[in-house]
Amino acid sequence: MRERDYDVVIIGSGAGGGTVAQELAPLCRDGARIAVLEKGPRLRDDEFSGREVEMAQALYEDGGGFLTADGSMTLAMGCGYGGSTTVYTGTSIMASERVIRRWNVPGLGYAEIERRTHKFIVQNNVHYMEEERINENNRLFVQGCRHLGYKAQQFPVNVRGCRGSSLCNLGCPNQAKQGTNRVQLPRAERGGVEVVTRCEVVRLEGRAVVARVSPRPNAEKGEPSPWEPGEYTIRAKVVVVCAGAVHSPALLLRSRLPAKLPRLGHGFTCHPALILVAEHARAITNFVGHPKSYYLDEFIESDGFILETCMYFPFTTAKSLSGFGAAHSAFMRAFPRLQMILVLARDHVDRHNRVVIDGNGQPVVHYRFTPEVRSALARGTLTSSRIFFAAGAQRVHVPAAATPTVAREDADRLEEIVDESHFRPGGVTVSAAHLQGGCRMGLTAGDSVTDSFGRVHGVPWLFVADASLFPDSIEINPYLTIMALADRVAERIRRDAGPLLS
Repeated sequence: MRERDYDVVIIGSGAGGGTVAQELAPLCRDGARIAVLEKGPRLRDDEFSGREVEMAQALYEDGGGFLTADGSMTLAMGCGYGGSTTVYTGTSIMASERVIRRWNVPGLGYAEIERRTHKFIVQNNVHYMEEERINENNRLFVQGCRHLGYKAQQFPVNVRGCRGSSLCNLGCPNQAKQGTNRVQLPRAERGGVEVVTRCEVVRLEGRAVVARVSPRPNAEKGEPSPWEPGEYTIRAKVVVVCAGAVHSPALLLRSRLPAKLPRLGHGFTCHPALILVAEHARAITNFVGHPKSYYLDEFIESDGFILETCMYFPFTTAKSLSGFGAAHSAFMRAFPRLQMILVLARDHVDRHNRVVIDGNGQPVVHYRFTPEVRSALARGTLTSSRIFFAAGAQRVHVPAAATPTVAREDADRLEEIVDESHFRPGGVTVSAAHLQGGCRMGLTAGDSVTDSFGRVHGVPWLFVADASLFPDSIEINPYLTIMALADRVAERIRRDAGPLLS
């Protein structure tokens, strides 16, 4: 067992970990030793090939195939230098005042979230995509919405020098997307922070982090870890857990913590999502340009869903379509003519939905689809189908229906055809990428895991700074809010650096 000593250890390098690393880097000038431990690899720029299965294996946890306990939903999470910020589309939206008010975290107000969010809007070059980068897949969504009287809104995105390769979810091959792998982590490293990749944290033992560094397998993408392969005990004065809404609670559950935390792992939410497709009579520009430029959120309060434009690659599209055989094959052969919409359900905290660990200490996510979520997915499917037909689609793939293919001549019967009774977990392909909760902020250990600054109740040297802090669904793409909260956590650590690091 090798041993190391640091003042601060940050576990995870995504929106939370990368932000904390950047914000604590000035402490290195005063002699502090800070390390980021990242489970996944760091890829060279020339290794971002854009090949779907290859990049999914390189950049996602379980190759993008992590399943809930009953196998009914796939949870997508990045695993590598930059975490999920390397593989998301760059959509960057500020949390609403209504959501932060509903969270009701003592000491945390919307004005502060807004101020800190603006900091990263500037830092990560968040702006509206230029007109020439908007592809037909997105234009057809806007066209369909306007025809029906809906108001589609444009996503602000964090890109610089986008070439419209549409490969955002596989890691940008042009280094245009401004995730933590391009902005915060390099700044932190220039400031003296060490980043150790291929380093999986097993557990915490007191103020020590027990970790395992893996060798780089032959022919696998990514650089070797800067540390020799093997087992490590890393002593630290402060530990900041930023491993995400699945792995952060799992890590704390398998660690020896000097505090009782009955809410640990509870409160998991994730925006369950359906990928819907529709076939047009002609080829459309769906896999060039930025893939996700518009969204529709006017039904979030009444029906609990948000619609987003999207474009997924052939393997992901194929596994998302219901049915099999000739009907399934016909949609896949029409890939160049497919318009796509992503339906996301707003899910709230439910007592059944939580993160636990199995006998080997591995995370297990229990999730049930509440009646509200099933209804939201069905209503979102119905609205998406209307948008598709209003945009000129010839036929639509409808998973929540007795027969998943609906032709244009049946467009007037959508209310009859789309029925949530056909939504059966395991029978419809559902995925989620906005993983939240499990280490919620609050006032006491009886109602939460941390205080409003991410400090774990009863453990003054241990902090959490990622989406697991969310007390309930953020309702939107969460990355800017994660960064705002991580910025807040880092500021508290800097403010208390004297007693914490002495």
